[in-house]
Amino acid sequence: MKGHIRERSPGRWAIVLDVRDPATGKRKRRWHSFTGTKRQAQSECARLITELKNGVAVEPHKITVAVFLDRWLQHMESQVAPRTHERYAEIARKNLAPILGSVLLTNLQPAMISAGYTKALAEGRRNRAGGLSPRTVGHMHRVLRQCLKQAVIWNLLNRNPADSVKPPKVERKKMRTLNANETVALLEAVRPARMFTPVLLALTCGMRRDEMVALRWGALDLSKAQLSVIGSTEQTRKAVREKETKSGKDRTIALTGLAVEELRQHKVRQAEELLKLGIRQSDAMYVVAQADGSPLKPNSLTHEFARFIKENSALPRVRFHELRHYISFRTMSRTFGFSPGFLANFVPA
Repeated sequence: MKGHIRERSPGRWAIVLDVRDPATGKRKRRWHSFTGTKRQAQSECARLITELKNGVAVEPHKITVAVFLDRWLQHMESQVAPRTHERYAEIARKNLAPILGSVLLTNLQPAMISAGYTKALAEGRRNRAGGLSPRTVGHMHRVLRQCLKQAVIWNLLNRNPADSVKPPKVERKKMRTLNANETVALLEAVRPARMFTPVLLALTCGMRRDEMVALRWGALDLSKAQLSVIGSTEQTRKAVREKETKSGKDRTIALTGLAVEELRQHKVRQAEELLKLGIRQSDAMYVVAQADGSPLKPNSLTHEFARFIKENSALPRVRFHELRHYISFRTMSRTFGFSPGFLANFVPA
């Protein structure tokens, strides 16, 4: 199999590949357009020849949006975190492919994309029982735009048609926050449950769910009333892995007196619980853990809190993630004018 390049104009090349029709054995040529330097054109020619030899090449004018989405997902697997790639794949295959997948990549126009978004808003759910939310369609737009940007880089498209399309407007939802009385009611209700420590960490430390699941006793210094956030977790369908924090930076959090006292008692209870199983507690163990000391899955924490809220109808309807956006107890005392003894009932003697 051979190939060569021809210069059409400065910086624009034709890549000509000599191939044989597998059915007839006759020789034919494939032409590809390329923009760049001569050396880049030669490299692209070599890449296309390799793809043809391996049987993975597809002529540009025959590539559908669905086929290119799959090719792009393979490329992105090594470029982003596993959970991000999983989300890309879900949006690409469940949302984008059904409405735009059959369109040839080179025929895709802004008007088609816009019409696809309109259809998704009206009947985008897989059972056609209703439409997708503007926020979900906005995610679709970001994924499609990034995908088509790669098609331009690979010289499969001259321009990105998604650049000329505006996604639907998303109205910002006001985050649900707890007032002082609701916070107290939540702490009273959750105290007997295993969810108490995660709820306390979220309210008083502003920790993310994925951070508290990765928190180990060695990261706490209760004598200095401080906690170090040095890692996080990521859950995908395949596994749970530990990684760096969302910002990529470690941080230290000052603990309230309430948090210090509760964490001390939680540590004692956990040590006694583990001892019954013949396990010795250590600094490497997780603060928020299962009964045998093994780590929790982040999604399990969310689902358990949602179940707890559902079973306690008197509590405010709030999501676990929203707890970390609540103001600290110190700020709450200043804001609402509570006396220092206000929280005495929540700190055991």
